[in-house]
Amino acid sequence: MNFLIDTVGQPKIISPLAYSNNNNDFIPNFIPDDNKIRFDTIISKDKIENSQSFEMAGPRKVIYFDPLKTKAAIVTCGGLSPGINTVINALVTELVEGYGVNSVIGFQYGFAGLVPEGGYSIVELSPELTSEWSLEAGSSLGSSRGAQDVEAMVDSLERLNINMLFAIGGDGTQRGAMEIYREVEKRNYRISIVGVPKTIDNDISYISKTFGYETAAAKASQAIEAARVEAEGAPRGVGLVKLMGRHSGAITAYASLANGNVDAVLIPESPFKLEGENGLFAWIEKQLESKDSALVVAAEGAGQELFDADNEKYDASGNKKLQNIGLLLKERITSYFQEAGVPVNLKYIDPSYIIRSTPPSPGDAVFCNRLGQNAVHAAMAGKTGLIIGLWKEDFTHIPLEAAVSRRKTVDTDGSFWGSVLQMSGQPPRFI
Repeated sequence: MNFLIDTVGQPKIISPLAYSNNNNDFIPNFIPDDNKIRFDTIISKDKIENSQSFEMAGPRKVIYFDPLKTKAAIVTCGGLSPGINTVINALVTELVEGYGVNSVIGFQYGFAGLVPEGGYSIVELSPELTSEWSLEAGSSLGSSRGAQDVEAMVDSLERLNINMLFAIGGDGTQRGAMEIYREVEKRNYRISIVGVPKTIDNDISYISKTFGYETAAAKASQAIEAARVEAEGAPRGVGLVKLMGRHSGAITAYASLANGNVDAVLIPESPFKLEGENGLFAWIEKQLESKDSALVVAAEGAGQELFDADNEKYDASGNKKLQNIGLLLKERITSYFQEAGVPVNLKYIDPSYIIRSTPPSPGDAVFCNRLGQNAVHAAMAGKTGLIIGLWKEDFTHIPLEAAVSRRKTVDTDGSFWGSVLQMSGQPPRFI
């Protein structure tokens, strides 16, 4: 994978930021372009020389865009996630108060706000306005799903004399940003396209963590605990929780491990069966016999192989609509034990929209601020076609093409999933 970052031109303007080039002078430093973050953390002896690396994010001493002549725009797309407004505020504050940019606008309701057909007005953004939004849940600019005509979107950017566009969103949003980047390249239009990764599924490649994930996992863990209390408060109680995670079971696995009392963790990466001596039903029965309760947590994308493939449908963004694994498990578990003559008391919890629509935790708020600041540093330096990432403990620049090349999923051969299995005591596979 090529991790080289594109630029709109040669930077020639000295940055207005009061940063330093010297160590130990008690002033934060500018980041040289040749500072790299190694991609491989485990490297075999014969691959050390060929290890790939990411460009390190951060403020540059020399920038491309003249702040006084720069106009920036922000768009938020896809589902809601804790911290969107915090990122918006970080972008606006760094642009205006850090670099002295005079004009920052927001497009309403995602990419639909970039096309005339949407009919949405443009929002003039200022630190005074966005600071009031900062720790609020949701997106004060609004959000939407679905592709828009890329030529029409770039026409709007040109008509408004936009020099940089910040796209806050997940995999679909960044694919849209990449299409915009390719179109502006085709037109030789000098505009920086910079993505900020937003998905509580934490499934964007080459990025250790996306914003909102920490907050969502904490809220999910609360829902799991509520299901545990309900299950243990009734004879033969079964607590069942469905969490978000279309293609990745990261939040389900993480929240379950955080709770520490889950008996079965079901994720899209590990197909499972319900019946049979090694199936899920038999495992639940074993828990009921030993402790009179069982706690099951499933990601929304888990068990899709249990449904009829002929009923597949797709949403406005082209994503396959998932069948409701939570309701299927609720019905099948209940009927299985009913038919066996030993009914269960099943309590089903789906906290999805509560998780999405909550303010960011302090840790996420800090993370959102740093993502926004680093996105501005990248754009002002003239870098484009990238997304701001976090690799281990360092902020990085990731080409959009690399970020959307595949989805990051839970490695069922890895130590993290091994920790989840050890916690739950479940077999590696329900087969």
